[in-house]
Amino acid sequence: MISVEEAKQIIMARAERTPSEFMLSHLVNGHYLADDVFSPSAYPLFDMSAVDGYAARGEAPWSVVGSIAAGEVLDRSLESGECARIFTGARVPEATDRVLMQEHCIAEGSGIRNIGALPPIGANIRRMGESVRKDELLLPHGTRLDAAAIGLISSVGVANVEVHAKPIVSIIRTGNEFIGEGEATGGRIHSSNEWMLIGALHAEGCFPENDPLIANDNMDDLKQALTDACAEGDLLITTGGASVGDHDLIKPALESLGATVHFHGVAQKPGKPMLFATLNGKPIFALPGNPRAVLVLFYTYVLPYMRAMQGAIDPWLRSHLLPLLHEVNVKGERAEFRAAVVNDGRVMLLADEGSHMLRSLVGAEALAYLPAGKRSWGIGDGVQVYFLPG
Repeated sequence: MISVEEAKQIIMARAERTPSEFMLSHLVNGHYLADDVFSPSAYPLFDMSAVDGYAARGEAPWSVVGSIAAGEVLDRSLESGECARIFTGARVPEATDRVLMQEHCIAEGSGIRNIGALPPIGANIRRMGESVRKDELLLPHGTRLDAAAIGLISSVGVANVEVHAKPIVSIIRTGNEFIGEGEATGGRIHSSNEWMLIGALHAEGCFPENDPLIANDNMDDLKQALTDACAEGDLLITTGGASVGDHDLIKPALESLGATVHFHGVAQKPGKPMLFATLNGKPIFALPGNPRAVLVLFYTYVLPYMRAMQGAIDPWLRSHLLPLLHEVNVKGERAEFRAAVVNDGRVMLLADEGSHMLRSLVGAEALAYLPAGKRSWGIGDGVQVYFLPG
């Protein structure tokens, strides 16, 4: 059994990039850049007015020589003592000294004058290139594209970008204990892991092409499901059958197919039985059957691995070392991941539920990491907190 830190190192050492593709800029939300994006133009494209008012040259009074709406230009430069009515976003005429805010101006004969002190030279003018210069590096490869990034690249005329493809993820649910449609409960339970994983994948912008595969606890079923899943996906997640009991057949099934098992067992709670392997060049995360363990392992290992496949600059969940609101004592020797919320910069751990329980994760903002080398924390002691997506 290896440590959490060792498990992270092993999986990331085997993360291979998905192919890249060009996509229209308005379709790339949640994708990661496969190449640097340089600005083909400046932003703003020209000197423009930051307010509604008057573009003026010289000193008052000013005679009004035209009106300029956004998207229009004045066909001449201003002379001293002249101004033009102008609206926010419109290109200022050549030789403009400043733009006067309309609420600070009053009519005077056929012209206008300002109220109070004259604004300084350059007032209320957005200068060409003050935000982005032409040919400037706008976003480096590995950047996750969100609404702000899409707005930024679109504002300088970037119509399409090169991004890494989202990995195709195959899911296998194993076990004989689940209730089939229309069947009596008996000693069986409702299935949840595959649907929970699909929800987590959708939140990351990954949409499995096929329904989850279902495999009973026998070698033939498992081997066929593993073979089929590897043929259709870039990455495979299994749930159940990952431990070492008589009915836990994932590891022997993988080994019989020629898979390389990189590790089996991580010294953590929940999720100790996790197995990581490759089969036919495809990474496989074999997760235990308990739902809480599945979700914690997905966020801790699988999701960062998927992001690394897409070239993410930093694939891990956003984390901070934050002080605790209360004392914490844990038993055993394994590291623990606990559901948590953060109030005013301080961490409060939620109920310490078993690995089969999900209730406290529903309201959780983060996972607090309690490393194996420490068993007690006082009020104000720092713990590493990994913020959950969304």
